[in-house]
Amino acid sequence: MSVSEEQNTKLFKARRTVVQMLRDRGYSVPDSDIKMTRQQFIEKYGENVHLKRDDLLILCSKGDAPTDQIYVFFPAEVKVGVPMVRNCAKRMKADNVYNAILVVQRALTAPAKAAINEINSYFHMEVFEEAELLTNITEHMFVPKHTVLTNQEKKELLAKYRVKETQLPRILVSDPVAKYYGMKRGQVVKITRQSVTADTYDTYRYAV
Repeated sequence: MSVSEEQNTKLFKARRTVVQMLRDRGYSVPDSDIKMTRQQFIEKYGENVHLKRDDLLILCSKGDAPTDQIYVFFPAEVKVGVPMVRNCAKRMKADNVYNAILVVQRALTAPAKAAINEINSYFHMEVFEEAELLTNITEHMFVPKHTVLTNQEKKELLAKYRVKETQLPRILVSDPVAKYYGMKRGQVVKITRQSVTADTYDTYRYAV
């Protein structure tokens, strides 16, 4: 396999995980995107897609809230710096899109990370490296089912068990599964596991 073919394969896998992730977060994603094969990916975006990552831009919305939209940017730059981050933010502002995912080839520069922290005072921009997206972590056999609770479900849970959210076991927002679901501090996730008796049981964690 040539270097360009290998890069295209990695990009295909990363994009596939992204669209699966978006659907799992409740965004409307066409089945054709979910089921797209590598060959269809190349036919749609071209053999040189690894050089034209900008063409992979995604914009979608949640089915129950059409105004809740998210951009997914695939910057072509190998090393993303402040100018690219700011360009993404400008596009978000112009289009009134307040959520975004940045899929980068390498770790951000320190100034770019600082720029994102500044931007996140107004928007919510997440960053994933392509290497993190080559496989869908939620499909791993040892990863139990995670379900992020709505605010109402969280309220009912706390009332049922008469506890405060801070009394629940914690999960870091940087945890790979929490990151996959885009969890924010203060949210609660239900984790469903199989017991030794083949029944299931639920535990809950509070995102910090």
